[in-house]
Amino acid sequence: MDVQNYIQGKWMNGEGTELELFNAITGEQLGTTSSLGVDFESVLNYGRKVGGAALRSMTFQERGRMLKALALHLISIKEKFYTLSAATGATRIDSWIDIEGGIGNLFANASLRKQFPDLPYYVDGAAAPLSKNGTFIGHHIMVPKQGVAIHINAFNFPIWGMLEKIAVNLMAGVPAIVKPSEYTCYLTELMVREIVASKILPEGALQLVCGLGRGIIDYVNHNDVVTFTGSAHTGKKLKSLPQIIENSVPFNLEADSLNAAVLGEDALPGSAEFDLFIKEVQREITVKTGQKCTAVRRIIVPEKLVEDVQNALSKRLDKTVIGDPSQEGVRMGALASKTQVARVKENVVALLSEQALVYGDLEKFDVIGADKSKGAFFSPIVMLNDDPFKKLTGHNIEAFGPVSTIMPYKSMEEAVELVKLGKGSLVSSIVTANDDLAREFVTEAACSNGRILVLNERCAKESTGHGSPMPLLTHGGPGRAGGGEEMGGKRGILHYLQRTAIQGHPQTVTKITEQFQVGADQPEANPHVFRQHFEELMVGDTVFTHKHTVTDADIVNFANVSGDNFYAHMDATSLDGTIFEQRVAHGYFILSKAAGLFVDPKKGPVLLNYGLDEARFIKPVYPGATIGVKFTVKEKIDQEKRSEDDIAKGIVRFLVDVYDETGETVALATILTMVRKLDQRN
Repeated sequence: MDVQNYIQGKWMNGEGTELELFNAITGEQLGTTSSLGVDFESVLNYGRKVGGAALRSMTFQERGRMLKALALHLISIKEKFYTLSAATGATRIDSWIDIEGGIGNLFANASLRKQFPDLPYYVDGAAAPLSKNGTFIGHHIMVPKQGVAIHINAFNFPIWGMLEKIAVNLMAGVPAIVKPSEYTCYLTELMVREIVASKILPEGALQLVCGLGRGIIDYVNHNDVVTFTGSAHTGKKLKSLPQIIENSVPFNLEADSLNAAVLGEDALPGSAEFDLFIKEVQREITVKTGQKCTAVRRIIVPEKLVEDVQNALSKRLDKTVIGDPSQEGVRMGALASKTQVARVKENVVALLSEQALVYGDLEKFDVIGADKSKGAFFSPIVMLNDDPFKKLTGHNIEAFGPVSTIMPYKSMEEAVELVKLGKGSLVSSIVTANDDLAREFVTEAACSNGRILVLNERCAKESTGHGSPMPLLTHGGPGRAGGGEEMGGKRGILHYLQRTAIQGHPQTVTKITEQFQVGADQPEANPHVFRQHFEELMVGDTVFTHKHTVTDADIVNFANVSGDNFYAHMDATSLDGTIFEQRVAHGYFILSKAAGLFVDPKKGPVLLNYGLDEARFIKPVYPGATIGVKFTVKEKIDQEKRSEDDIAKGIVRFLVDVYDETGETVALATILTMVRKLDQRN
């Protein structure tokens, strides 16, 4: 079997053979792969010109729907990937993390379209007034980078590693070139074949390089983004290449790190938290055979509980059956390759120069349903470092397999210092029922971690665990962990956009952003905006309402209806020492009355009002004041139909500007309405 590259719209072999690929369980050869002879300059240009142009022509809403369609397609054929995933040494649960966890990233990022405008680019934050009379303002837009995202991924998650990255750049409107690890690229290739065949992504949006990929970043420019997941040594080497530095190419490094799990002093044997800690650590040692960048490498426990932890952990590990994942009862598969076996063994030997082996054996362990000499099997290994402030090997060397070290501490301050000796981690955990202890740990250790899990009995049933990065939270860490950030929900998408400040007249900025800016033209809507369908509404169209003079009776009646009898509204004798000159109208009365002024009550295209954002009461309104409303189309966001029977509609955000007889604004708010489309086909 030749594992091919997908570049410039076609599948192709490289020249010769760069690497032979093997089944991690049986040792049998699966095939070969090569990227020799690939013209990487042309590959990058193809992505920029073909894939980039297609993605940039789509809005965030369209890209989100594209990702959702892809996720639904892949989940419908997921069993194809499970079958081949077993060859990487993965159990069904390991494969579930990789396959369905990866597809979950597509779903999660697709849902983020609701946080973006119905535009190909993003309008960032609020406008900044830059002049006295309001004729000159500033704003920020963020546009897709006109380059490619080059993802160089690790061997441990051949599907998740690809999907968690491309979900973000595709949502941003940037094409990707994926370079998976050559050792497990056969599984990535299978999924890319299915993605390409589905034709859900535009051509050029995704290219795949399966061989060693030497030269893949030789032709990057300032529009490109490079991400790397793997060893810190290799990542730093790539990050320092001249073409990266000279072109100021964004380089996101996510490196393996010496992550820690800390047992709180309150979590004594017999407590729910102690049992949770043992279960969590055992899982982190054995899931994916310890081949996770987030796995627990340092088990930091109170000095008095070292023996208890060691005994309890050993008992749980004794139940871990190693072997062929297809065999009933097997709970841990193999490392990804024989090469990994040699590397992990070498690092364990180095760790044992200062640490004592308390569980496992490098040679003597049983394997079920497979030949240990042919497969890439490895025993769980637990060591004890009895003096972790002086014996520093355990803070410097990571064995990327089912290997971890117990380390004692005397106080929470010491526990934090031990965590920090890892010089930056992707994640640390603390298991405690004491929220004060949790707060102390988190606030002191956060500077050295990209993520912290606080685990106790109250959240255990729904906790996703120490080793599970979540699509809507940032994944990365400082120092040794690489100093990068991936995923993070909306934050991750913004990494692939260029933020640019724009300055000009509010009308010009309105035209550019397609969001109404205060000071822009407000042509009077004709007919009333509530009589117009989604397609007919124009940003800036405004209804200028009739006016109403506020009375004491208004205030009393609203207090009776709402039950709000706050003294400033109802007791004129209590206003000494306040900012109010007399009893003041309720802010919510002002907004309620504004609605009465701007609403056109007859049945029309407006289906419902479903929200209120950014409400502000700016100036007190006293009896005798006369208020009116400028009701302006602020922004339009398209929505897809959920079914053929669904009503075709969009979301319209209206600016509610309530002003008084002096012309000054007394209240501002944004209301969200659902408006029927004229064209009910989509």
